[in-house]
Amino acid sequence: MTGVFPDDFVWGAATAAFQIEGALDADGREPSIWDAFPHVLNGDTGAVACDHYRRFPEDVKHLADLGVTAYRFSLSWPRVTPGGRVEPRGLDFYSRLVDALLEQGITPYATLYHWDLPQRLEARGGWTDRETAYRFAGYAAVVAGALGDRVSDWITLNEPWCSAFLGYETGDHAPGRRSQADALAAAHHLNLAHGLAAGVLPGRVGVTLNPHVFRGDPEEVRRADALGNRIFFGPMLEGAYPADLIADTAAVTDWSFVRDGDEATAHAPLDYLGVNYYAPNHLSGGDPDAPVTDMGWPVDPSGLTDLLARLTREYPDLPLLITENGAAYPEPVSDERRVAYLRDHLQAVLDARAAGADVRGYFVWSLLDNFEWAFGYAKRFGIIHVDYATQRRTWKDSAHWYRRVISAGHL
Repeated sequence: MTGVFPDDFVWGAATAAFQIEGALDADGREPSIWDAFPHVLNGDTGAVACDHYRRFPEDVKHLADLGVTAYRFSLSWPRVTPGGRVEPRGLDFYSRLVDALLEQGITPYATLYHWDLPQRLEARGGWTDRETAYRFAGYAAVVAGALGDRVSDWITLNEPWCSAFLGYETGDHAPGRRSQADALAAAHHLNLAHGLAAGVLPGRVGVTLNPHVFRGDPEEVRRADALGNRIFFGPMLEGAYPADLIADTAAVTDWSFVRDGDEATAHAPLDYLGVNYYAPNHLSGGDPDAPVTDMGWPVDPSGLTDLLARLTREYPDLPLLITENGAAYPEPVSDERRVAYLRDHLQAVLDARAAGADVRGYFVWSLLDNFEWAFGYAKRFGIIHVDYATQRRTWKDSAHWYRRVISAGHL
């Protein structure tokens, strides 16, 4: 099945501040939880990354040449309010970036938090500390005051599940804690932070989740869905935590960190829901012969169709944006596997739209090869290759393909 995308479909590319900016010591920026964490892993750091902080005009030109109508970037909290004070030089960087995008007719989608919590706040308890949610709202107000005259589309948080559970339960991500009780408290304070920030942002406001598509035994799926999805769907989209989640985790926490009014605050009105999708989660073992990406993730676009159908069924009045979708492959330029991955997942979007899903846009992950968190520079998601030694950008075949699709409006 094929199909045509509507004329007003949002075509975009996405990045994240810590993954591309570099310049960790520039213009007053303070350390984040990711500044030291990579040293514990393989020695890679974000010190230079893609040097986007200095090279952003070149990257904006690549966006313009691709023909995208939107660019999803994140702001660095440690760059904007280091030490809790407003840093004009940090804000000026994002102001210049926004102006450059608008000059090219590209709509900025600004994400306020893509995992780079200031280390000073982690020292106070990080996302397990309720005060962090209020500090986040203050930072959001600063950004809104500086950019709200030109930025109309906002995303409060990126993948709070990863922030809470990979950061505070499994230790796979910064800050590297290993406590389910901490993860549950962190998840709640991220929900609260989202609601508080949404209340101070002008224009259209959304949040980006990475909803899991679980496959396996029904009871396994129910329990995993409570912790993987409904812990955020409940407060943000319905105004209350699901009862089975509370019951399932009663031996871990008494949920006393939830105060009266918190769930209502988290249930702030949304103009759209950002959806990040890469692969389904097979709880009982998947097909061992199925193709996988360089991350070892199965390639299964039907999971995206299933996810969009679920969201449409459960939240029929909420517009959807695919705010991240892509694949890591090592090929430097001739990346046919990435082209196939993107084509099949865009077809999944078309299939979902044909079935009634209100999907209004698609942001490829990622514009550039970059610092891939705990994997350092070992995994490449970009449609543009980055030679980290020279910072030379080279379009991969997937970039050329994406430009053609955007221009044509169909696959």
